[in-house]
Amino acid sequence: MSIIEELQALQVGGVADAQAAPDLATLEAVRVGYLGKKGSLTAILRGLGGLTAEERPAVGKVANEIRAAMEAAIDVRGRELEAKALEARVSAEAVDVTLPGRRRTPGRVHLIDQVVREVTDIFVGLGYRVAEGPEAELDYYNFTALNTPPDHPARSLADTFYIRDLSGEEATVAGESDVLLRTHTSPVQVRVMEAQVPPIYAIMPGRVYRRDIADPSHLPQFNQIEGLVVDEGITFGDLKGTLEHFVREVFGADRRTRIRPHFFPFTEPSAEVDVSCGICAGHGCRFCKSSGWLEILGCGMVDPNVFGHVGIDPAVYSGFAFGMGAERIAALRYDIPDLRVLIEGDMRFLRQF
Repeated sequence: MSIIEELQALQVGGVADAQAAPDLATLEAVRVGYLGKKGSLTAILRGLGGLTAEERPAVGKVANEIRAAMEAAIDVRGRELEAKALEARVSAEAVDVTLPGRRRTPGRVHLIDQVVREVTDIFVGLGYRVAEGPEAELDYYNFTALNTPPDHPARSLADTFYIRDLSGEEATVAGESDVLLRTHTSPVQVRVMEAQVPPIYAIMPGRVYRRDIADPSHLPQFNQIEGLVVDEGITFGDLKGTLEHFVREVFGADRRTRIRPHFFPFTEPSAEVDVSCGICAGHGCRFCKSSGWLEILGCGMVDPNVFGHVGIDPAVYSGFAFGMGAERIAALRYDIPDLRVLIEGDMRFLRQF
């Protein structure tokens, strides 16, 4: 077999192999096998040096034509395979736009935040403004300015979270720091009275911290909402009417309120407010411990000693303050027996509200 016949036979085999390649990877292997540096056609062309000067041009021409034919066959087959691959990928990734979409559960405001917002809105509707303060507070604002004596149990390490003071100032509280995590939002009341001349009508929502063990009725961190009014001629009757309006807005017009004497260092007189039980309508049941009443908040008239810390004349101005836990309001409103479920993140519970 002459070298030209060998080249022609190689062309027939190469074109056939290219046309039969089932995928691009196989087609690339065919190209390398015939046209690569170590391919069959390359090997034959290396032997052209042994031909005579008369044979060499004719064989070279044939070799170039065969190379061109094989490259053309490989190129055509390559475009066919690429088109098939694209069609397969489009088919696999196709989306049926007529199918209904996947329904995603929308997020919602947490129940505690719902209560905080609702209570805040009630008092904003009465003309109160929202005030905020730091959660890391000074002992002075949290206790001293609120008429809490140095030996009061609330100031002990057993009840309050104290923070390590890196300021270099001398410690003044229990041999430790005078910086703490606020135990109520009442320090905001002091800061408001320091900064603002009466009349003052303010509501203070925020997180507070106490060294309590989490149980059905206590949490070490919870949300408190406090209110403060300072103006001329403010009486306990104003406090009572304000809180009765609040109870009707939150619990319904059919719920009754009861005010009981109590003690708080920063109010005098002080009281606790109860709302009639919504389960038994005040007749007595297990939820209200057969009393017919549920405690919801503490309140009282601002003690004149507190006014003394902020430079307000108690002979001219009087005021009242009140404070409630948002978690407790939520529990009483929705008959939740254990406060811990509010913070455990159980979606089965949270989806109910």
